[in-house]
Amino acid sequence: MTAVPAAPAAAADEVDQVVNGGFTSGTDPWWSTAGMPITVRDGKACVDVPGGTTNRWDAAVGQNDIDLVAGETYRYSFTASGDPDGHVARAIVGLAVAPYDTYFEASPALTVAGDTYSFTFTSTVTTAQAQVALQVGGSAAAWGLCLDDVSLVGGVPPEVYVPDTGPRVRVNQVAYLPRGPKRATLVTEATTKVPWQLRNAAGATVARGYSVPRGVDVSSGQNVQTIDFSRYHRRGAGYTLVADGETSRPFDIDAAAYEQLRADALKFYYTQRSGIEIREDLRPGYARPAGHVDVPPNLGDGSVPCQAGVCDYKLDVTGGWYDAGDHGKYVVNGGISTWQLLNQYERTAEPKKLGDGTLAIPESGNKVPDILDEARWELEFLLKMQVPAGQPHAGMAHHKIHDANWTGLPLLPHLDPQQRELHPVSTAATLNLAATAAQAARIYRRYDKAFAAKALAAARTAYAAALAEPALYAPASDGNGGGAYNDDKVDDDFYWAAAELYLSTGEKKYADDVLASPVHTADIFAAGAFDWASTAAAGRLDLALVPNRLPGRNRVRASVVAGAEKYLKIQAAQPYGVPYAPVGNMWDWGSNSLILNNLVVVASAYDITGRDRFRAGVYEGMDYLLGRNALNQSYVTGYGEVSSHNQHSRWYAHELDANLPNPPKGSLAGGANSSIQDPYAQSKLTGCVGQFCYIDDIQSWSTNELTINWNSALAWVSSFVADQN
Repeated sequence: MTAVPAAPAAAADEVDQVVNGGFTSGTDPWWSTAGMPITVRDGKACVDVPGGTTNRWDAAVGQNDIDLVAGETYRYSFTASGDPDGHVARAIVGLAVAPYDTYFEASPALTVAGDTYSFTFTSTVTTAQAQVALQVGGSAAAWGLCLDDVSLVGGVPPEVYVPDTGPRVRVNQVAYLPRGPKRATLVTEATTKVPWQLRNAAGATVARGYSVPRGVDVSSGQNVQTIDFSRYHRRGAGYTLVADGETSRPFDIDAAAYEQLRADALKFYYTQRSGIEIREDLRPGYARPAGHVDVPPNLGDGSVPCQAGVCDYKLDVTGGWYDAGDHGKYVVNGGISTWQLLNQYERTAEPKKLGDGTLAIPESGNKVPDILDEARWELEFLLKMQVPAGQPHAGMAHHKIHDANWTGLPLLPHLDPQQRELHPVSTAATLNLAATAAQAARIYRRYDKAFAAKALAAARTAYAAALAEPALYAPASDGNGGGAYNDDKVDDDFYWAAAELYLSTGEKKYADDVLASPVHTADIFAAGAFDWASTAAAGRLDLALVPNRLPGRNRVRASVVAGAEKYLKIQAAQPYGVPYAPVGNMWDWGSNSLILNNLVVVASAYDITGRDRFRAGVYEGMDYLLGRNALNQSYVTGYGEVSSHNQHSRWYAHELDANLPNPPKGSLAGGANSSIQDPYAQSKLTGCVGQFCYIDDIQSWSTNELTINWNSALAWVSSFVADQN
């Protein structure tokens, strides 16, 4: 967030909701956190912010009883300074009473000299119980805050957010494959064909042709044309496309970038680990102490109690991956992520590229492929989430473990002081455990027979427990301190678990369950093939590709090919070449992962048939993620001239704290989300169309988070592309 000039004088119909915002009448009706009194100095309200707090809201200054009207646009402005420089204030407009909803937030970095900040947002609620506040906790050292000219003015015109989309020629900013399709999208007012030139790094024209008009693209609302330079095959760096007076961002024609992306997308997992020190020599710039290992201020994961009334025991649930930008660990999201890494290894054409020593992790050099070492870090955690024998719901899996209450940004894992809690068991979590543990049993058998046997026993126990309790669902209301990950449709999870148990054991009882499931013959390839809540495709793909003797297996393989044909048809109709077209153009949360998982289906069809159009479809689908999109940016950190790098995270939080890093290279942003649930996105993107429902800001958790299951999809597809080199 950057400083802007002070707002102009209010128009006649503008009404200021803040009382005494200039502190000319003392400090009433302002309040501050206990032990942090407000004093007026030189006409400004100042507080001495204590050090040693954890969250932004642990220290705050604000005013309550603010009126808001739904649909009204407000300008929230203030002048503030911080001594010393660099402290971040969380400026909010929200509900002053429980559940303390936030309607708008921004996080300016304050300076000693001070600055004036102004933000515009449209209220989604009508209430007389709102508040304006600056939340300033979370600093180890004490510092000083001064505040003046606070104003919340209604009746202002909405601020129109216009993203900087750069040149109108949109390309894959990373690399096209020499023998793959090479297409770009031109945004233009022209309705007839336009000449284009492909230029090399020296500026010489090496190919030319004419674009193909495509009309208005529904997913972006833009009039576009397609440029196809697929016939050019020469490898090189620094190419550009020129058309309609615009020059694209540069790109390579080479496969080498995908070898690196395969590794980087997998290296992401080491820095997401819980319960282990992240070493500077392995990840320069990302070192941190182990998180949640019972070292103060952590209360730790070594002996975690249940939520009140859920159970009377404690479990050691150390390890695993932090799910996303928070400190929670979730079995259903961990399950699909682990499956995808194991599936990536099981199907790869070049296992040595995923072998020992390829990811620079602590286990490198142990003669086990690094991708399996990384997946095992999560598998060991998943096994710990199983209810012990002799307890109620024995064999089931707890749905999740996370903080009792939400924490603020930024907050490194080892500094999290919150009580950790086990949440109730669920059928979905139990089946995720059964599926991934069964899958692990066959894959790890050659490297660690004891672990494989342990995993298979846990899988059998979990599956039996789920059959006995088939309708225990995680509630949508359980979202304090961590995501709810609610799922009340588990026939897909039963199918997946039965499939993996059959593939690892060959036992008839599991085959019978697969064949009896209505999911087995259903068309499961919808707008998004699969994600953590829709897992049928995981079972279907493994039944199609892992050698087995299931009756009717040819029909299983044919269904995968048919699903892939559906995605290729969608892709061909999209001017941006994306194999995704949600109903009503309502893009889903994590749309980038859905796009990638659709590409997993297309790639699997190539593995089944060897037909080149499937392989080409995967290549072109990657173009969207790497820059050929309406925003003209790569969604993968560090890849492309302009890429996402402010993803929502408590420890990759450079946007809020200059001492912390941006996400590591190879991190995938969630992507366009038409529902824009977070206040920051709502303040910028209300009314957005499809692809434009995204903003690269750390505060936009609904469009710009990173997660383990989104990166697993990126790693899988990157590995497939690299294998084709």
